[in-house]
Amino acid sequence: MAKDGQSGGAARRRRFPITAGAALGACALLAVSAVPAAAYGTAPGRGTHYASLGDSYTSGPLIPQQVDANCARSDHNYPSIVATARKTTAFKDVSCGGATTAEMWTAQGTNGPQLDAVGRDTDLVTVQIGGNDIGFGSIISTCVRLAAQDPTGDPCRRYYASSGIDRLAVAIAQTAPKVDRVLRAVHARAPHARVLVVGYPDLLPDDGSGCSPSVPFASEDFPYLRDTEKGLNLMLRVVAAWNRAEYVDTYAPTRGHDMCKAPADRWIEPLQPASPAAPAHPNAKGEEAMARAVLESLGKRHGHH
Repeated sequence: MAKDGQSGGAARRRRFPITAGAALGACALLAVSAVPAAAYGTAPGRGTHYASLGDSYTSGPLIPQQVDANCARSDHNYPSIVATARKTTAFKDVSCGGATTAEMWTAQGTNGPQLDAVGRDTDLVTVQIGGNDIGFGSIISTCVRLAAQDPTGDPCRRYYASSGIDRLAVAIAQTAPKVDRVLRAVHARAPHARVLVVGYPDLLPDDGSGCSPSVPFASEDFPYLRDTEKGLNLMLRVVAAWNRAEYVDTYAPTRGHDMCKAPADRWIEPLQPASPAAPAHPNAKGEEAMARAVLESLGKRHGHH
């Protein structure tokens, strides 16, 4: 599948691929295979050598200050906040806008393979990946384009289910083994690291309501796309459990701060951002909220942040 935003430097600067998910049904076959997360590594509490892997939701495009133009990476993204709070002695943030699971092994512009940041001395790894594997950037543009045909209906859902099977659900199911392979590689390179799989925050109203024209989807496609993202997060939770990794829920703590909310209340910017952030991406408050979720997850196990 083509990687949105990777057709060159100029395109990457213009188009930051949104990252979200696919329908809940995709994971029904996966959930039965879930195993309890038992051991999380054998270096409790240090977190001193931290590697952050991820896509544009991790890197924080357009959030000041940008420290890597190639990857649209901010020094106020959630990994940077976590690293400061944990007082890490070594911190490698290799998250990059446009990344898919393939970029864990292959360079992306000036960014080397992301897994190169993980070594035997790594204590803590966060991974937020998968949305670009299903091409959610193109999903957004498709849903916007189709909305004009049936503004009060669900033309986008009908388009993706035109064959009788939800193609986004299929895409999420096909992404599960890719994320599984990433987590296996992380464990192989850093056998003692604590590994956290970070889910995606609440992008659209959880109650299924819409906010066109601010977010120009057809009204009945809002709940479909909401469920699509929940499907991605469910898959990530299941694959994390397969791989002795912890899942960090960023959806619940950001509920009510989606891109349809007023500028002062939203942590995700709409397609025409009012705060420094890429369209349909977290703003600085959104990155702070994800950092809190990660720190809370870390603190639960060791009783401190």
